[in-house]
Amino acid sequence: MRMRSKRNTQVLVSILAAMGYGLCAWEGGEARDSFVPREQATTEADPTQSPSFDDQKKGIPQSLFTWIKMARGYDVEWDTFGRKGWYTQDPRLKPVEPGSVFPRDIPAIYIVFESAPLEDPTQFSAQWFIEEQKGVLSSLPLGKDTLEVPGHERYGFLELKRTGDAWAVGTYLVKLFITPLGQQSFHAGNQVGTMRFTIVESVPPAVMNPQK
Repeated sequence: MRMRSKRNTQVLVSILAAMGYGLCAWEGGEARDSFVPREQATTEADPTQSPSFDDQKKGIPQSLFTWIKMARGYDVEWDTFGRKGWYTQDPRLKPVEPGSVFPRDIPAIYIVFESAPLEDPTQFSAQWFIEEQKGVLSSLPLGKDTLEVPGHERYGFLELKRTGDAWAVGTYLVKLFITPLGQQSFHAGNQVGTMRFTIVESVPPAVMNPQK
């Protein structure tokens, strides 16, 4: 009788051990399947729908930007308190000849902006693509630029430099990103908006500066 009881106990222990091993293996498989290492998606692979900054309403901020404009260049201005030149604050940036249509021979296009006051250093980034047929973007960005804006500063610019002797005629899309320091600058989750500009052979003065 004791021998039979002992055998029954051994069989029960074997069954429970097998069940426990199977459960651990199943849980391990689930964990591995659920947490497969994967590279962070970039905007080149995962298109992101984000707002356009091309049409802005005066006095209404968009994202972290108080205002943002494309231009041929920028000027640096200084705020003063009281008598001119007596005491100066941080410099202000002003876009020069803002617009969205530029000639092929322009060396660079500037995106000039004012942001909400920043408590911590922040990275503003841009990457630009040419739009091919049916609005399809080039597979890779034509260029990238990143600016680190220190805390408590509001103004900055991004520089879109041409590659080669001249820009290709066509329409371009710029993707804009805002990230804390240390994060991936061009991650799809950090994209905050887009802007478009057009490159033509030559631009009449009236078209070059429509907002002036």
